Amino acid sequence: MWYKIIEITEWFGEVAERYRLVKDFNRAAKYAFIQGTAPTLLEAKITRGESTYKHAFSKWMASGFRIKALSGRPLERGELVEIGRVILDNEELTRKLITLGWDTLEVHSNKGYNGVKWALKEFAKIGGFLN
Repeated sequence: MWYKIIEITEWFGEVAERYRLVKDFNRAAKYAFIQGTAPTLLEAKITRGESTYKHAFSKWMASGFRIKALSGRPLERGELVEIGRVILDNEELTRKLITLGWDTLEVHSNKGYNGVKWALKEFAKIGGFLN
């Protein structure tokens, strides 16, 4: 019986860590925009994710990490890819997202219908040697 309580406590701790990461991302993005170091305001939220990108640690629901660029205009695909590369080029952050149960990175603008998405497991160098 006690092991069930420990499992539940660990699950809530992991959920809290996921929400903390989103909150910290949004706080840093807001600060960078206010300071003028970022040309557009970014906002992260948790989404459903792409089922074909699932991995062993994916959350059953809410496995997508979406970044919305509040640009005031539809962004072109190249601009969305550039925003996504900031996350994907950071191997430590990509691995953190995976360990917290995310499997999909999505980037969208707040105007228009363009969006891009990636399978996070393809950018974490899983199964190889660490540098």
